Amino acid sequence: MGGFNPTEYLAVRASYLDEVARTESPGAYIQIQWETCQTVKDDQCLLDSIDPNVREPVLQPRRCKLGSVPEYFIDIQSAEDVAAAFQFVRRTKVPLVIKNTGLQRSKQRSSFFGSLGIYLLPLLNQITFIDRYQTHNLKKISYDPEFVPEGCSQSKPGVTFGAGVQWGEAYPFAEAHNITFVGGSDRSVGVVGGWLQGGGHGALSNTMGLGVDRVLQYKVVTPDGQYRTTNDCQNEDLFYALRGGGGGTFGVGLEPQVTLQTVIVSFTPNTVRTQELWNILADNGLKWAEEGWGGFSTSGIAILINPGSTKEDAAKSMDPLIQFGKRLQSEGEEGASTIVTEFPSWGTFFNAFAKDHVAVVGSSLALASRLISKDNFKTSSDRSALVSALLAADAATPGLIILISAPSSFPSTGKTSVADAWRSSLYHITVVSTWNWNATIEEKRDHYVAASKIISGK
Repeated sequence: MGGFNPTEYLAVRASYLDEVARTESPGAYIQIQWETCQTVKDDQCLLDSIDPNVREPVLQPRRCKLGSVPEYFIDIQSAEDVAAAFQFVRRTKVPLVIKNTGLQRSKQRSSFFGSLGIYLLPLLNQITFIDRYQTHNLKKISYDPEFVPEGCSQSKPGVTFGAGVQWGEAYPFAEAHNITFVGGSDRSVGVVGGWLQGGGHGALSNTMGLGVDRVLQYKVVTPDGQYRTTNDCQNEDLFYALRGGGGGTFGVGLEPQVTLQTVIVSFTPNTVRTQELWNILADNGLKWAEEGWGGFSTSGIAILINPGSTKEDAAKSMDPLIQFGKRLQSEGEEGASTIVTEFPSWGTFFNAFAKDHVAVVGSSLALASRLISKDNFKTSSDRSALVSALLAADAATPGLIILISAPSSFPSTGKTSVADAWRSSLYHITVVSTWNWNATIEEKRDHYVAASKIISGK
């Protein structure tokens, strides 16, 4: 395999926990268990997730093995490349996986032992801004204030993304054009791919809908090798299926640039204060959803944003949370902070907070999630039971995240294939259970079981 290269080894160590560096490498994944064969002992090539400079994982007699990383990747530059890949795997029966940024969460979809990989993410410096739709460079973005889906007659403002664009690139483009996208909260996440396939939710989804609600048109290569255009006017069944289960290059609707009213309360996590915080969120959950608030919370912070409120209305609406934060400060609570501010755009908000609130990178973990229905917020006993369950889950596997990102106040068109439960929920909850490079097969299995039991309340 070419022997040991100390320069490359040092470079890998230095960037091991860097989300952007991982997305730039075909064989790297944000959660590193997907680089391994989890049912075979030591079929992996990992460093220590806590400290990548620890040398024990690479010392003899251990050997670096390929695990589940495809041995070959195709650097896709055109629709013809994708069609050729489909033709090859049909002929040879070689398994095919498709990798964009490698941020697969709870399912192994973009890595598989002995597979051929389609790599959708060209190097970051290949991004080009263009003035009309093209498909041959997967990093391109274009904005058309009068975008007309092919075969249709009605125009809407729209942006077209190549399949390799990430949110860290899309948001600056939006800022430059004074527009707003409904997007993800991690800069390395791909605009197209797993985020959209799951429906595509974010802090603006309460008022602006899911990512799939904004899609105007897809251009995709289907497994039969055909390059197809799908929208409301042609291939409508495929368009419906892709809006909640799709990928490829696509055109997406957008909003004018919005001002965000923002309230942030934070403190050093402790059970008593976390319970107070989550009680406030639950007690006001239905009301705040109707008023347009979205955001997220963990055990030591709540970040709420609203793209449709004034400063005065926002302060009045958020008074219970603001007063809680001020009380923590007056009582000398460790790490207590209360911020009430306004951001001129989603992009400025994202730049201020994304770097401190990113997904776990360079670690192996079992992730489980569930939607929390509006029914769980109707009565005092319902809300108390919900908060108790959240506290128990966070105690069992610290790191629970409350994503206030359901499209609670955005009416459904009935034209997407995303699960109906999204429309009747307020929260999306995630829990994780992590392990390090030297975990046994049995220990890994236990982490998956633990995450599943915790999220189901068993």
